[in-house]
Amino acid sequence: QVQLVESGGGVVQPGDSLRLSCVASGRTRNYSMAWFRQAPGKEREFVSVIRATSTTIYSDSVKGRFTISRDNAKNTVYLQMNNLRPDDTALYYCAAGPSILSTARNSEAYYYWGQGTQVTVSS
Repeated sequence: QVQLVESGGGVVQPGDSLRLSCVASGRTRNYSMAWFRQAPGKEREFVSVIRATSTTIYSDSVKGRFTISRDNAKNTVYLQMNNLRPDDTALYYCAAGPSILSTARNSEAYYYWGQGTQVTVSS
Protein backbone atom coordinates (compact mmCIF):
# COMPACT_ATOMS: atom_id res chain seq x y z
CA GLN A 1 0.00 0.00 0.00
CA VAL A 2 1.30 3.43 -0.96
CA GLN A 3 -0.02 6.71 0.40
CA LEU A 4 0.61 9.92 -1.49
CA VAL A 5 0.58 13.42 -0.04
CA GLU A 6 0.74 16.47 -2.28
CA SER A 7 1.84 19.96 -1.27
CA GLY A 8 2.93 23.23 -2.82
CA GLY A 9 -0.30 24.55 -4.25
CA GLY A 10 -1.43 28.11 -3.77
CA VAL A 11 -2.81 31.27 -5.30
CA VAL A 12 -0.54 32.97 -7.80
CA GLN A 13 -0.72 35.50 -10.60
CA PRO A 14 -0.40 34.69 -14.32
CA GLY A 15 3.22 34.22 -15.25
CA ASP A 16 4.25 33.06 -11.77
CA SER A 17 5.76 29.72 -10.85
CA LEU A 18 4.94 27.00 -8.34
CA ARG A 19 6.54 23.69 -7.45
CA LEU A 20 4.30 20.87 -6.37
CA SER A 21 5.63 17.96 -4.36
CA CYS A 22 4.22 14.51 -3.80
CA VAL A 23 5.68 12.37 -1.06
CA ALA A 24 4.98 8.64 -1.04
CA SER A 25 4.82 6.57 2.11
CA GLY A 26 6.42 3.59 0.42
CA ARG A 27 8.94 2.89 -2.28
CA THR A 28 7.75 4.00 -5.67
CA ARG A 29 10.90 3.60 -7.73
CA ASN A 30 9.29 0.90 -9.88
CA TYR A 31 6.12 2.89 -10.48
CA SER A 32 5.21 5.59 -12.91
CA MET A 33 4.44 8.77 -11.00
CA ALA A 34 1.99 11.11 -12.62
CA TRP A 35 0.21 14.38 -12.11
CA PHE A 36 -3.40 14.88 -13.11
CA ARG A 37 -5.62 17.88 -12.58
CA GLN A 38 -9.30 18.62 -12.39
CA ALA A 39 -10.89 22.00 -12.81
CA PRO A 40 -14.42 22.70 -11.56
CA GLY A 41 -17.00 21.19 -13.89
CA LYS A 42 -14.39 19.42 -15.99
CA GLU A 43 -13.05 15.91 -16.32
CA ARG A 44 -9.81 14.94 -14.65
CA GLU A 45 -7.03 15.38 -17.18
CA PHE A 46 -3.51 14.09 -17.56
CA VAL A 47 -0.73 16.60 -16.96
CA SER A 48 2.55 14.71 -16.87
CA VAL A 49 4.17 11.43 -15.94
CA ILE A 50 7.64 10.24 -15.13
CA ARG A 51 8.10 6.54 -15.60
CA ALA A 52 10.35 4.21 -13.62
CA THR A 53 12.89 4.62 -16.41
CA SER A 54 12.70 8.42 -15.89
CA THR A 55 11.09 8.86 -19.28
CA THR A 56 8.77 11.86 -19.13
CA ILE A 57 5.55 12.66 -20.97
CA TYR A 58 3.62 15.92 -20.93
CA SER A 59 0.24 17.02 -22.12
CA ASP A 60 0.33 19.50 -24.97
CA SER A 61 -1.16 22.19 -22.74
CA VAL A 62 1.79 22.19 -20.32
CA LYS A 63 4.68 21.12 -22.53
CA GLY A 64 7.49 23.64 -22.33
CA ARG A 65 6.15 25.20 -19.13
CA PHE A 66 6.02 22.31 -16.64
CA THR A 67 8.81 19.94 -15.65
CA ILE A 68 8.32 16.68 -13.79
CA SER A 69 11.11 15.06 -11.81
CA ARG A 70 11.53 12.43 -9.15
CA ASP A 71 13.87 11.71 -6.27
CA ASN A 72 13.63 8.01 -5.54
CA ALA A 73 15.76 8.30 -2.42
CA LYS A 74 13.11 10.62 -0.98
CA ASN A 75 10.14 8.83 -2.56
CA THR A 76 9.13 12.19 -3.93
CA VAL A 77 7.96 13.48 -7.28
CA TYR A 78 7.91 17.14 -8.22
CA LEU A 79 6.08 19.25 -10.72
CA GLN A 80 7.76 22.56 -11.50
CA MET A 81 5.19 24.83 -13.07
CA ASN A 82 6.38 27.99 -14.80
CA ASN A 83 4.56 30.72 -16.67
CA LEU A 84 1.29 29.71 -15.07
CA ARG A 85 -1.94 30.69 -16.79
CA PRO A 86 -5.50 31.06 -15.51
CA ASP A 87 -6.48 27.86 -17.32
CA ASP A 88 -3.98 25.96 -15.16
CA THR A 89 -6.31 26.55 -12.21
CA ALA A 90 -7.32 23.14 -10.87
CA LEU A 91 -6.95 20.61 -8.13
CA TYR A 92 -3.72 18.77 -8.86
CA TYR A 93 -3.45 15.10 -7.98
CA CYS A 94 -0.44 12.85 -7.71
CA ALA A 95 -0.82 9.22 -8.77
CA ALA A 96 1.31 6.09 -8.77
CA GLY A 97 0.88 3.11 -11.04
CA PRO A 98 2.56 0.57 -13.27
CA SER A 99 5.24 1.86 -15.57
CA ILE A 100 3.53 0.98 -18.85
CA LEU A 101 3.97 3.41 -21.70
CA SER A 102 0.66 2.64 -23.41
CA THR A 103 -1.40 3.55 -20.35
CA ALA A 104 0.72 6.38 -18.99
CA ARG A 105 -1.91 9.04 -19.77
CA ASN A 106 -4.86 6.99 -18.53
CA SER A 107 -6.02 7.80 -15.02
CA GLU A 108 -7.62 4.37 -14.70
CA ALA A 109 -4.18 2.76 -14.90
CA TYR A 110 -3.03 4.24 -11.60
CA TYR A 111 -3.36 2.38 -8.34
CA TYR A 112 -2.75 5.09 -5.78
CA TRP A 113 -3.89 8.67 -5.55
CA GLY A 114 -3.27 11.61 -3.26
CA GLN A 115 -5.93 13.99 -1.97
CA GLY A 116 -4.87 16.83 -4.23
CA THR A 117 -3.45 20.32 -3.85
CA GLN A 118 -5.23 23.39 -5.19
CA VAL A 119 -3.56 25.67 -7.70
CA THR A 120 -5.30 28.94 -8.48
CA VAL A 121 -3.94 31.33 -11.08
CA SER A 122 -5.68 34.67 -11.03
CA SER A 123 -4.86 38.32 -11.45
